[in-house]
Amino acid sequence: MNKQDLRLFLIRRFLILMAVMYLSGELLNLFFSVAGFPLLYRLLSYLDIRFVSDGSVITDLLHLLCYFLADFLPGDLSQWVKQGIDSGTWGIQISVNASYAGGISGRLLRFGIFCVVLFLLELRMAPYLVGGFFYCRMVVKKMNELLEEEKEQQQAFERRRYLLLSDIAHDIKTPVTTICGYCRALSEGLVAEEKKQSYLDVIYQKSLRMDELLTLLFEYVKLESEGFTLHKERGDLAELVRKMTALLYTDFEDKNITVVTEISEEDTAFEMDALQLGRAVTNLLTNALRYGKAGGRVLVRLDDYEITVADDGEPIDPAFAAHIFDPFTRADSARTSKGGSGLGLGIAKKIVEMHGGKLVLNQNFGEGYTKAFQIRLQGA
Repeated sequence: MNKQDLRLFLIRRFLILMAVMYLSGELLNLFFSVAGFPLLYRLLSYLDIRFVSDGSVITDLLHLLCYFLADFLPGDLSQWVKQGIDSGTWGIQISVNASYAGGISGRLLRFGIFCVVLFLLELRMAPYLVGGFFYCRMVVKKMNELLEEEKEQQQAFERRRYLLLSDIAHDIKTPVTTICGYCRALSEGLVAEEKKQSYLDVIYQKSLRMDELLTLLFEYVKLESEGFTLHKERGDLAELVRKMTALLYTDFEDKNITVVTEISEEDTAFEMDALQLGRAVTNLLTNALRYGKAGGRVLVRLDDYEITVADDGEPIDPAFAAHIFDPFTRADSARTSKGGSGLGLGIAKKIVEMHGGKLVLNQNFGEGYTKAFQIRLQGA
């Protein structure tokens, strides 16, 4: 549950609780008007104590409570409270028969009335006290659940991060070992002349692999760093998608993958950081190139402000698909067979969200494609 969902949950529960408290209060007001106050007035009149008020139930009970509590206060403060109530300054008037005012019996009487009034006040305040208690309890319970959920997510994230860092260390160590071995063989003249070029080609390819890994790590750290902001300018989204697709067109041809483009020739104006959004599109295209099948098809479509990159490679396992956009996540076979880093899709998702959009995986896309990654942006 994110912050927006939590806010809506608490607002809904608060409104329900307020409605219940209001209905309970109205029922208690009805009780006081029909039975509570008539019985209290009868008791007071029986003891020759006159009570006149035009206030609310809670106000009247508080004033009565203050009046009879005044006997237990210091002398001057007691007199001030009683005079204020007797004179009508506080909105009510109470007059006590002198025969009940003094002595132990008078104090016991006033204490008894004080207890009755206190009970009625607690009864009237019960909906608010009980409602506040249950609402606070619900908030605390929900916050504990969220904290526990965040803790579990953080622990899972840390496990994936440590695992991937170990994998990346292995991925970097492997080409470094190859480069070192090949360079030593070349420097010591152990390689035949006709094989030197193939050794140099391997060294170059391994260097490119290390550069890719380090670049992705740098980009991910940069996006997550505090204070990083996009440099947005109004540009043509269609032209950006065409450009990113053209940059990888040769790579698709080398793998005998047919690229099907459905991009309008008309301008699609959008406020964006062209460098970062272009990187997100490139990551999706690279993912399709890496995991699409040789001789297959890749669809690149721009429909209004929705960018789709679909391929007809193997479907993604549902258990893995649920976490596919999490950073440091990749299928077990990706590192060895495909060379995936587990950061490309996470970076793309972060960039898209910084543009106010969503990146989703659609495995029911159809049209002969097994899966599609779709960037859904809000049009200007």
